[in-house]
Amino acid sequence: MSEDAGGNPPGAEEPKFTLSVSEGTVQDVEGRRPETPAPRRMVEFTTPRAKLIEEAHGAISADLKDYPRALAAYEALRGDPEALAHWDMANYVTMRKLGYNDHGRVHAFITGAASMAITELLLEAGVRPDIIESGVGDVDDVFLAVILGTMLHDVGNQIHRVGHEAHGVALALPILDRIMGPLYPDPFKRTKVRSFILGAIDCHDLNPPPLTLEGGITAVADGTDITKGRGRKAFALGSVDIHSISALAVDQVVIERGRDKPVLISVTMNNSGGIFQVEEVLAPKVIRTPMRKYVELRATTRLEGDEQILSRVRLDGDHFVMDLETGERVEVQVQDTQKRVAEALAENLNLGTESK
Repeated sequence: MSEDAGGNPPGAEEPKFTLSVSEGTVQDVEGRRPETPAPRRMVEFTTPRAKLIEEAHGAISADLKDYPRALAAYEALRGDPEALAHWDMANYVTMRKLGYNDHGRVHAFITGAASMAITELLLEAGVRPDIIESGVGDVDDVFLAVILGTMLHDVGNQIHRVGHEAHGVALALPILDRIMGPLYPDPFKRTKVRSFILGAIDCHDLNPPPLTLEGGITAVADGTDITKGRGRKAFALGSVDIHSISALAVDQVVIERGRDKPVLISVTMNNSGGIFQVEEVLAPKVIRTPMRKYVELRATTRLEGDEQILSRVRLDGDHFVMDLETGERVEVQVQDTQKRVAEALAENLNLGTESK
């Protein structure tokens, strides 16, 4: 079947969000409603920072146009001097001091756009996030909590990577109070909505795993930012490790409506090395969050890439089903390193053995 320029069959619904990095360009970073398609956009890969932020900003603004509280909160956040400083310093520590991939302003905007696309797909499928299920708020409050929690999730890295989740909660509090005060005159409701945001920040790295759907959305959106656009700068700065190298193997991440579940996340790799990003970064954030029953995860390699080992991978529960180039199909359990470390630590400290 022939495909259009975006890789979709004729008549297929446009993806909610696509981050494509191939042949030296960052393409089509957007989230839009099918009934108002935007023209295809191109962002130069050589200088992605300002243009990526601009594209992600356009996507977020479009997704929030019908939700005035969430849009007002987002507009206040993106221009907040304290938040801007947090993002820059988080990036300085993670990239310059640790040699990690981007954790600053670009990452905040990209994951923010991804979180909006995921939230919209869940709501379209009739899924009720915890803010609604608990009676705390409505759809506008859900979008507000998700965008603020997602865009602030990594600010704690400016203090240290170790414990950055808890640091992030402390650093986000004054920003949230400043932004949410005018939007929620009732402190009772404001405090309740804020709790979902703080939970998303604290649990985005699965330490501990999130308990709310809003927290799960933030964690999964964080896990989708795994393309070589994120790993390129760390690699250029001299960080040559499995994280930066495997990120260079991921060309594209697409978030769209799934066939069997509300959300389908498709990862396209230029070689099989990108499977490390899928297994170590993205898959655990699907498996270990309330998003597990709502997300399909698939990864494929481009035919024109390097010599391939596998052609397609899909997540089935906590196992990967891999189609190899030889025609063989292999099923393996996802190797969740972080979970194994936490379980080993708990066992050594005799935690979790007491009756509840």
